[in-house]
Amino acid sequence: MDTAQVAKCALTEQNQDLLSQFRSHTPIAQLVAQRCRFVDELLQCAWQDLGLGALPIALIAVGGYGRGELHPHSDVDILFLLGEELDATGEQALSAFIAYLWDAGLEIGHSVRTLPQTIEQGRGDITIATNLLEARLLAGSPVLFDALYDAIREADFWPSNAFFLAKREEQNARHAKASAFDLEPNLKTCPGGLRDIQTIAWVAMRHFNAANLTELEAHGFLNRHELEELLECQHFLWELRFALHVIAGRDENRLLFDLQPRVAEVMGYQDGTVLAVEEMMKRYYRTVRRVMELNNMLLQLFKRATLADDEVLTISPIDSDFQRRGKFIEALDNQVFDRPEQIIRLFLLVARNSNIQGIFAPTLRSLRRARRAQQQPLMNHEACRSIFMEILRHPRGIPALSLMHKHGVLSAYLPSWRAIEGQMQFDLFHAYTVDEHTHRLLLNIERFAQPEQKEEFPLGSVLINQLPKKGLLVLAAIFHDIAKGRGGDHSTLGAEDARAFCKLHGMNDHDGRLVAWLVRHHLLMSVTAQRRDISDPEVVAEFADVVRDAVHLSYLYCLTVADICATNDRLWNSWKGTLLRELYFTTQRVLARGKEKPVDIRARVREHQAKARKDLLRRGLKEKDIDALWARFKANYFLRHSPNQIVWHSEAILKHRTDEALVLISKQMSRGGTELFIYCPDKPKLFATVMAVLDNKNIDVHDAMVMSSRDSYAMDSFIILEQNGEAVSQLSRIQSIRKALVKALGSDVVKLPKFRKLPRKMKPFKVATQVSFLPGSRHDTSKMELIALDSPGLLAKVGEIFYRCGVVLTAAKITTIGERAEDFFMLQTREGQALDETQQQQLSDALVEVLSLPN
Repeated sequence: MDTAQVAKCALTEQNQDLLSQFRSHTPIAQLVAQRCRFVDELLQCAWQDLGLGALPIALIAVGGYGRGELHPHSDVDILFLLGEELDATGEQALSAFIAYLWDAGLEIGHSVRTLPQTIEQGRGDITIATNLLEARLLAGSPVLFDALYDAIREADFWPSNAFFLAKREEQNARHAKASAFDLEPNLKTCPGGLRDIQTIAWVAMRHFNAANLTELEAHGFLNRHELEELLECQHFLWELRFALHVIAGRDENRLLFDLQPRVAEVMGYQDGTVLAVEEMMKRYYRTVRRVMELNNMLLQLFKRATLADDEVLTISPIDSDFQRRGKFIEALDNQVFDRPEQIIRLFLLVARNSNIQGIFAPTLRSLRRARRAQQQPLMNHEACRSIFMEILRHPRGIPALSLMHKHGVLSAYLPSWRAIEGQMQFDLFHAYTVDEHTHRLLLNIERFAQPEQKEEFPLGSVLINQLPKKGLLVLAAIFHDIAKGRGGDHSTLGAEDARAFCKLHGMNDHDGRLVAWLVRHHLLMSVTAQRRDISDPEVVAEFADVVRDAVHLSYLYCLTVADICATNDRLWNSWKGTLLRELYFTTQRVLARGKEKPVDIRARVREHQAKARKDLLRRGLKEKDIDALWARFKANYFLRHSPNQIVWHSEAILKHRTDEALVLISKQMSRGGTELFIYCPDKPKLFATVMAVLDNKNIDVHDAMVMSSRDSYAMDSFIILEQNGEAVSQLSRIQSIRKALVKALGSDVVKLPKFRKLPRKMKPFKVATQVSFLPGSRHDTSKMELIALDSPGLLAKVGEIFYRCGVVLTAAKITTIGERAEDFFMLQTREGQALDETQQQQLSDALVEVLSLPN
């Protein structure tokens, strides 16, 4: 075995030893230092063994390696600093050294420069300059290293103010690319990650010539508690990164879904009331929030120190305790927060002053100290409760609440908020922690009132200004998910919390009941619109019974839309918007009309026919042809379709002259999506065939209305969308889908094709297949809900099972919630009856058996 292979084995053995120490809870700072020293020794031995000691070169560690921090698979960044250009022999020796390091299994990042080249490139590139600040001599010429050390500390090599501005701009650009609360966060680059801690250290190194974070305390820029907190956060992020490297077997800094459970196991977390992975991620999200606050405060302080002569903030008095300094609020006395109500009052002043966007760093330091000194929740103080209610009632209360959340004051006020801080749900649906989701919900409520949002939220932007008390909606938003993670129904538990909160804060019974009702039913409108047939008068009547009046309906609509938009960035689309508006207006009519005037179904059929007939005649179609066609249609068709849809279908059918299946795909958006209509002789597995084609075209199906004519022609309508939630609008795309459907429907082969593999993100998730039948008053239809893993080809498989079990699908609502499919189906037997208990059980068993098979 050659020496490189020996070194490689030694590195592998050391990784195993480090992992064993990690599991034994050896402090992480010791482990990264051990790794660094081991690599130091390997490089130094190789340097001597390969005869580079005689060359005019300094071998220098830079970057993280220069700091003395190496994780199991971190890059080893080195600089070969030349005293003069190398001859051929020197170049050959250097190449052999680099090759040896690669063969030993090290991920090397290297550069070869003379001193003038290094200084020139450092002046022009902030990243190179930053790496040089952390330079450390490993071997070779100490004279060269000392010359470099002195040169990069000259005043004209990145002056302190220019360095600060460059690093702040670099951080802002990095933060713009990701959220601190991403589902798969990058431990280094996400806001609140390791880069944010390093940025503080880098700025300190340049401004104070400090060697590390600890020296900041001596310079008065960190107190002991802040230093301890920053190091505690850094060490936890190091532990995560160490475990991630071990699990991934590479320099991986993203906490990917398929790695998170295994990282949690290495970290020592165990499943309990919550999953181990959720417990780990909760600490992660809380940690990055702490880092973000410290980073914000310390960079503000550095800004004052480095840009003191360049930027003077205008001071405007507010009152005897506070003033505005530029865009920040500042306390006039560091002891002002000794009175707890002043903590809350600061945020009331933020609400009252639209020019204030943040808290001045010295004031933030005082606020942090006061927040931690509280012995009981702030809401236990009557004076605090009075001020908090003023914030709720203020038109700009939400920006103030947002700042309270950012700086941990909302959790200091409301204990139950503290419980959801950093709480994640290990799924693909909830893109944010519970507290961050609720925070975004509040911001969405604020957005509704902005004129530029009228196009995206036409109804919400009107209703938000008509609500009797906007603050009640804000309170409902705060409490709607506050009981998550406790076990039990979070809506019911949250409603109890809301009711107690309202009583404690002296709100009248009517307002308290409304807030509690909104929390209890915050999912009702979303579930009804997306997972029920809202063209069914019975469904709308049941929903109206719960809503009771137009005021509750308006509050619930605003809460529902804001909630959906805050769950993840890809969830809201025009189809959901259309469904919710349709349910809102239909329910509004039911509430206005009252129970004494139920919908006359026959009258609605006649109305739709009359409007459609008028339009068809205007298009030149003959009345006798229209009558002959419609005589083949069942009455239910005219009830479930709008006059425009009836015209579109009828004209196309009457003009269709071939034996091929008629496949229509609308060029205009219909009901928030693209409408697909299929007309052809009914055949076995037709639904399964259509679903298989659409799945292989990467098309999402959201709504299905399946029916047949009196002479057994299928007349199936679907609402389809691209996977990004947009309508299917590209002409070539429409033609490709239509062609594939016509071909499949014309084939006698009904065997399902092979489907795509399960995506990487889906692999960690296990969703038990659940089938439930819902009660209903109709004797000819059964309502079934299906919960299953949203695997490729799911609907095609379901359609095949329906066929095998002798079940006919009449309508479907398809809902994807992250990795879960939560679909609703209206079913009949082939004889047109509801399924009896035996048939329901047979269907349920078949679905569970097939959908539980591995993909």
